[in-house]
Amino acid sequence: MWRLIAVAVVGLAAMVNTSNSHAEEPLVLSLADAKVGQLPADWTATRTGQGPGSVWKVVEDTTAPGDKALAQTSDQGPNRLFNLCVADKTRFADLILSVDFKPVAGKLDQGGGVVWRYRDANNYYVARMNPLEKNFRVYKVLGGKRSQLATANVTAPAGKWYTLRIVHQGRHIECYLDGKRYLDVQDDTFPAPGKIGLWTKADAQTRFANLRVSNAL
Repeated sequence: MWRLIAVAVVGLAAMVNTSNSHAEEPLVLSLADAKVGQLPADWTATRTGQGPGSVWKVVEDTTAPGDKALAQTSDQGPNRLFNLCVADKTRFADLILSVDFKPVAGKLDQGGGVVWRYRDANNYYVARMNPLEKNFRVYKVLGGKRSQLATANVTAPAGKWYTLRIVHQGRHIECYLDGKRYLDVQDDTFPAPGKIGLWTKADAQTRFANLRVSNAL
């Protein structure tokens, strides 16, 4: 299972946070105790759209922290499918969220990113980087339909690790890639706390590690 590390190792339920008036300590999700070939405990693979795909599991990766990563491994996703892996017991509104990710393969799509203020598989925010398109974007997905909020041109080849960071306070969203802020937008579509998770599109096979989340006060 994923371990959550604050001052000490705690259970995933400690991430549940119904409002920002009760701030949790910063948490790190580690794959140290996760079993290769399986989903971590309290995580669910799902999808936006129909079709094959969204096959998530822990894989061995000697370039990742702790030599493991959580990966979307299917190469069968149709172009309009969004692959999701969601932390079931999380609940954050204003947050600082970061993850290391490595695009591995994909002919239709590559790369990936994070979701937050997630209500369900059809309603959430997502920020992602795509090496094929050479861009970094933030979207809202409302009723299963994705709408772009901002975009920036980036050159970030597949096969390397990158760090994506989100800071969301109120309706203000800032998105960073490898420490540089590329996207800065305002949106109030999803004001309530929601889950966090990971995201890829279509046949993008991407690995994720070192997911961190804390309240942005």
